[in-house]
Amino acid sequence: MAGTNASGHLHVSEESKAPYDADTLRHLHADAEEIVARYPQKRSALLPLLHLVQSVDGYVSGRGIRFCAEVLDLTTADVSGVATFYTQYKRHPNGEYTVGVCTNTLCAIMGGDLIWDAVSEHLGVGHDETTADGLVTLERIECNAACDYAPVVMTNWEFFDNQTPESTIALVDDLRAGKDVTPTRGAAKVCTFKEVSRVLAGFHDGRADEGVGAGPATLLGLKIAKERGWTAPKPAAAEGGDTTPDATAGSAGAAPAPGDEHSSADRPGGLKGKEAAQ
Repeated sequence: MAGTNASGHLHVSEESKAPYDADTLRHLHADAEEIVARYPQKRSALLPLLHLVQSVDGYVSGRGIRFCAEVLDLTTADVSGVATFYTQYKRHPNGEYTVGVCTNTLCAIMGGDLIWDAVSEHLGVGHDETTADGLVTLERIECNAACDYAPVVMTNWEFFDNQTPESTIALVDDLRAGKDVTPTRGAAKVCTFKEVSRVLAGFHDGRADEGVGAGPATLLGLKIAKERGWTAPKPAAAEGGDTTPDATAGSAGAAPAPGDEHSSADRPGGLKGKEAAQ
């Protein structure tokens, strides 16, 4: 499935245009039955089913759309509407590795934009485009909740923390050379796009905790809280007070009464307190 068109997308193979062969279809139905059984309403199984067909075709193909629709008694329009809403579902052939460069605010400030420019130029592709060898699809991505290690690059949704243009170019070169690549956290190596899609369908491969878990920067707040004996405040009801609705109106989730603080800005040392003092 090598070679790209004018849009930088891989050509659709003749195989993925044809119906699934009997053996593939048998395995798909067996996996789909297991997925659907997890949900009280079978249409709720659509998201993992889309990952399942993506694990076979490398993207959500036309035949994958039809398979999901038939299994869940949906129209192909229903399935396509969901598949086009989420960015993790690819509607054209994807590379073996999706390399996502975070260019959201913090990562951009810390060097994400420089990484993007360098890697895009090095690979000769832009956003959602794939190298001609079919190995790397490059993406600009939004925040992946790893701001404590900015700038972050994701490869098939595995974290590569504190990256630089040079380290990211080395990463994509290793991927294209067929070398095993180890993420900063999580699995011991980056799996292929199809393998990861199967995991996202709910079939765990046992690799998630092979490597390092949460790093020191992520755990620093918890460490400080433990050292200083900080704990979360207890709800009023848990302190032995009246548990009637009126007595708990001021607990978490209730709106402040008139004159009460609405935010830290209402406190004496806050913004409004300073204005009043002036």
